[in-house]
Amino acid sequence: MHALAERFGAALLRAGLELVTAESCTGGGLAAAVTAVPGASQWFERGLVTYSNDAKRELAGVSEDALEHNGAVSEAVAVEMAEGARGGQELLAEGGQEHRIAIAITGTAGPDGGTAAKPVGTVCMAWAGPWGTRAETVLFQGGRDEVRRQSVVFALAEALRLVEG
Repeated sequence: MHALAERFGAALLRAGLELVTAESCTGGGLAAAVTAVPGASQWFERGLVTYSNDAKRELAGVSEDALEHNGAVSEAVAVEMAEGARGGQELLAEGGQEHRIAIAITGTAGPDGGTAAKPVGTVCMAWAGPWGTRAETVLFQGGRDEVRRQSVVFALAEALRLVEG
């Protein structure tokens, strides 16, 4: 994971981009992974841990409608988390934060909380940046720690792919 975070940070520097994160089920694990890289302050701007629905609304700008109609573990919520953390569509429309990308992660790491439709290990992620916003849902296997670690690695690998174009 450390080598991946280093490659990602170097890619951000080359592209003149900075990172913000909005995390739920990973509880700041993504921010911890990237800030373990020496010099991360050159490309990591901030991280939000939005574990509760209230935090998702208040800190990341997730709408009540998205939470009510899709649930916290959904691509719709991940997209709103990423876009909110990045700076919001209004700020971006005014030309602000075009140098910023965001990664959002929300899911059910377990051991409880899964449903038939969204079993434990279901993680929704979104990446917002100059390319627009992209979301994906992945079903990871393993216990809580494994699901959280796999989520961070997957989110970083996809972000690296997007930044490198």
